[in-house]
Amino acid sequence: MKPKFLLINPWVYDFSAVNMWARPLGLLRVAGYLSQYDADLYFIDCTDVLTKKRKYGTGKYPRQIVEKPDILKSVPRHYARYGLTPEAFNEKLKSLLPCDAVFVTSIMTYWYPGVQKVIELVKTISPQTPVILGGIYATLYHGHADEHSGADFVYSGHIDKTPCNAESEGGAFDIAGIIDRIGIKLNTVRDSLPYYKLGLYEDHPFAPLMTSSGCPYNCTYCASHLLFDGFIQRDPDDILTGITELYSMGVRDFAFYDDALLVNADTHIKILLKGIIRSGIKASFHCPNGLHARFIDDELASLMKHAGFTTLRLSLETVNSNRQARTGGKVSTDIFRWAGENLKRHGFTKEQVGVYLMYGLPGQELGEVRDGVEFIKGLGLRINLTEFSPLPATSCWDELTTSGIITDETDPLLTNNSVFSLLFSGYDAAVLEELKLNVKEYNNLW
Repeated sequence: MKPKFLLINPWVYDFSAVNMWARPLGLLRVAGYLSQYDADLYFIDCTDVLTKKRKYGTGKYPRQIVEKPDILKSVPRHYARYGLTPEAFNEKLKSLLPCDAVFVTSIMTYWYPGVQKVIELVKTISPQTPVILGGIYATLYHGHADEHSGADFVYSGHIDKTPCNAESEGGAFDIAGIIDRIGIKLNTVRDSLPYYKLGLYEDHPFAPLMTSSGCPYNCTYCASHLLFDGFIQRDPDDILTGITELYSMGVRDFAFYDDALLVNADTHIKILLKGIIRSGIKASFHCPNGLHARFIDDELASLMKHAGFTTLRLSLETVNSNRQARTGGKVSTDIFRWAGENLKRHGFTKEQVGVYLMYGLPGQELGEVRDGVEFIKGLGLRINLTEFSPLPATSCWDELTTSGIITDETDPLLTNNSVFSLLFSGYDAAVLEELKLNVKEYNNLW
């Protein structure tokens, strides 16, 4: 009898959440990996439900206010569970359990209450079913996840990594090794399939795209290099084949998940965009992750416009030249202005181009943020204020622990970007809210 595997994307537990082209791509890659074996795959995405759909496949999750964890009691905001109702989830679980193994993913590190709840419910219904936890939280907070998640195995790293660091009783295995340890024998029957050929979702309002893994930069606030060691770009022809297949299935919105989509632009993204234009595909492409402005020359801006790029987010973070250099040196204010001018010359609008401007970085004053706001206003681009959230083993984390602001034992819940700056950055809450209101009013202007 062939084995039966269940893959679960947990709820989001947070102060706010909307679906901006969110899909559990790591978990979908696990499904693709498992598809090579003679096994039955089942899938529950707790966030695959929207109460209000917006354009381009985005929308609002159903929201149910829940009790705040004790450590967040002082925060004067509602805490909520986003996604399926517990009743709907339990009904799905009961129809699929027991099974031979459950794979659970974890995305934002401070969303781990959703991970805990999912695993708790799995174990309540089927105590003997092994649970394998992977994802960003499992990788960056491996010890915390091992102690608090309830999973039998905690998988550190990405699906392509062999061996991974999935520890249980001192062992280290890749996914096939974990399954073998559980006592399940796998028979290879075909090549792995992309997730969208597995019938995991009933419909595809949008599709995530990943043209590369990792990032060649090492910014002080970013954990990309910890999640993937190195930088690998896929062949543009292979990427175009996937886009074409999804397009034939009716997908018209695509979201790039890359951390460094534009690096090596002449041999990568420009080749892909030329292929999209030649193919006649009429779709909207979205870049919710920050793009490296230094690569947006006149040719690339033109190609992006003609290929159908609709939503762009550019990484600026700060206009302070010293901080730009210290945090990674990926952009300067002059280069950013040049990139913005190139985009506007080719018809990109304020509604389409947003700029990530961070606040709450170690030692960052609000005056620096105000300077950034005024600079972006001068460019006529949208401002996306971005709250800093510290990640373990990054340079910013080390700076914060060295200064005693946080410790290595700080609960991941306190790193939530919605609250970290208010709790640890020393900002006046009223002054910060005034700045946010100023930005909101500007963004609403045409």
